[in-house]
Amino acid sequence: MRQIIQLRSVEWDATARRLGACYDISDLRRAARRKTPRPVFDYVDGAADAEVSSAANVEAFRQWRFLPRALADVAEVDTHAPLFGSELPVPFLLGPTGYTRMMHPAGESGVARVAGRFGVPYTLSTMATTGIEELRAAVAGLPTAPDLWFQLYILKDREQAFKLVSRAWSSGYRVLVVTVDTVITGNRLRDERGGLTIPPSLRLSTVASVAGKPGYWLRLLSGPALEYANFTTLPGTTIRKTGDFFDPGISWADLSEIRARWPGSLVLKGPLGPADAVRAVDLGVDAIQLSNHGGRQLDRCVAPVDLIAPVRKAVGVSVPILVDSGIRQGADIAVALALGADAAVLGRAYLYGLMAGGEAGVDRALSILAREFRSVMQLLGVTSVAELRKQGQDLLTR
Repeated sequence: MRQIIQLRSVEWDATARRLGACYDISDLRRAARRKTPRPVFDYVDGAADAEVSSAANVEAFRQWRFLPRALADVAEVDTHAPLFGSELPVPFLLGPTGYTRMMHPAGESGVARVAGRFGVPYTLSTMATTGIEELRAAVAGLPTAPDLWFQLYILKDREQAFKLVSRAWSSGYRVLVVTVDTVITGNRLRDERGGLTIPPSLRLSTVASVAGKPGYWLRLLSGPALEYANFTTLPGTTIRKTGDFFDPGISWADLSEIRARWPGSLVLKGPLGPADAVRAVDLGVDAIQLSNHGGRQLDRCVAPVDLIAPVRKAVGVSVPILVDSGIRQGADIAVALALGADAAVLGRAYLYGLMAGGEAGVDRALSILAREFRSVMQLLGVTSVAELRKQGQDLLTR
């Protein structure tokens, strides 16, 4: 019996034990749900209206089927992918998420540290709970500091928006991601029901959630105050009311103004069809990020993965295309690249890890996706990202 059965050693660290039992992003999601108060988990997990788009984003990736090549010698596989003149070790990067310290005190700084260790970019949100300069200082002394990007919402107060652009460039951020699908806040019913606010405020209906997750509240209350770090003068408000800061009157002229003010690489983020993508490139945009905000804005919006092929055809081979919304497995990243994308942008996938185990949880999420992606490449019979993209049409079917 001793030869047949080997008992595992006991893991005394609760976080390590929890993360060790997570083998995919779905496991991390379940662990995050157990660890996090319902309103906070719902902020991450929820979407707009009936959440049709959120579910459809995931399903759109899974409608594709692989046609693997046999006897291809995949003993050596290179997962590196070029982007903006550098090489990503794995073709993904970490997208912008608001209120990240609400999910775990490690917040944006913890996520950025993991991004640095993996050698992939991290994008700081306009609505972050860590400021532009604060994040740069937090990662400045790391052996492997991440490439920092900044995501911009175009605000009603244009001067304030332009100051954010200037601050980001002065702080060493070299890529600006302009989000154009948030002229108002989507109708996120889970947030409405949970009464979620920044800073957090408690109602009788949320007391039970507080009582059930004392560890979460102890961590939150022992850290710095939760606020809009890039707008210290803004009052506390509900998540929905943050839409009052955004400008529904934005136009292509605003994009041209931002292009004139930003010296670095410029990415346009939104559910862009071929015509809008071509117009953006003509105005000087360097890359397109196909996104429907994870289904959090316009419900029943087209899944971004379904836009990759037509947008690639429209803009040509030289314009980088990024894609987010619905990525939960390494296979999803492989599908995106085979269809013509240059890299995937992660959101909920790493946030589930953050809620489940802080910085170590983000590390676990990225490790899972990197391992899955490499495995899919080998089983497909391709040895490089360039080969995956070149042979993509022959490797996929519906």
